[in-house]
Amino acid sequence: MKTLVLCDDYWHPARVPREGLGALKEAEFTFDWIENAHDWSPEHMMTYPLVILTKSNNVSASDQTSWMTDAVQASFADYVRKGNGLLAIHSGTTEYDQMPILRSLLGGIFTHHPEQCPVTVDPHVGHPLCTGSDPFTLKDEHYFMVLDDPQAEVFMTTKSEYGEQPGAWRRTEGSGRVAVLTPGHNIDVWLHSSFQALLLNVLRWCGKIL
Repeated sequence: MKTLVLCDDYWHPARVPREGLGALKEAEFTFDWIENAHDWSPEHMMTYPLVILTKSNNVSASDQTSWMTDAVQASFADYVRKGNGLLAIHSGTTEYDQMPILRSLLGGIFTHHPEQCPVTVDPHVGHPLCTGSDPFTLKDEHYFMVLDDPQAEVFMTTKSEYGEQPGAWRRTEGSGRVAVLTPGHNIDVWLHSSFQALLLNVLRWCGKIL
C-alpha cells in the first residue's frame, strides 16, 4: 500500500521514522516522504490511501514556522472522512493543541513530557492491534496526552515513574480511520520487535487491510 509520510521537525529528525519504517519486514507498504511541509498539498495527499503524520507544527527541522493552517487542517479532515487512513506517531501529536480541527480528528493531543526516562509500553492483552506485541521498557520521552474523544479506543498504555498515560488509540471519522501512537522519540523504540508489531498492525488497520 502506497503510504505518504510527513516527518522532520526541529526536535525530531527524519532519520528516525525513516529507519524505523524501513525496518518493517513486510513489503505490503511502500513509503514516500515529505520532510518540508511546503512540498505538501491536499491534491497530492489525496493520491495516497494512507498518511503517517510524525511531524510537529514545523515546516522542517530548519524552519520552525507553523504549517498547520485552518485550510490544511480542513484538508486532513476531508481526506479522512472520504475513507482514507491517518496514523499520527509521536511528534505528529505535538504543537497542534491550538489546532481544533486536527485535534478533533486525532481525538486527543500532546501536552508535555518530562525528561527522558525509562518508559514501559504496555499493549492491551487480547486486543487485535496488539497481536505479536509484548510489554517492553526503553528510554523515551513519556508523552502526557489529553484524550478528548471519550469514544476513542485505547489499546496501549505507557507507564513511567511519572505516571500512566494512554499510549495508543484508534477512532473513526466519516468513512476513514485514525490512530495515534505516542512513543518513538528514539530509534531504539521504533526498532523494538514489539513496537514494530504494533506499528504494522496499526498501519494495516488504518489502511483497512485488517
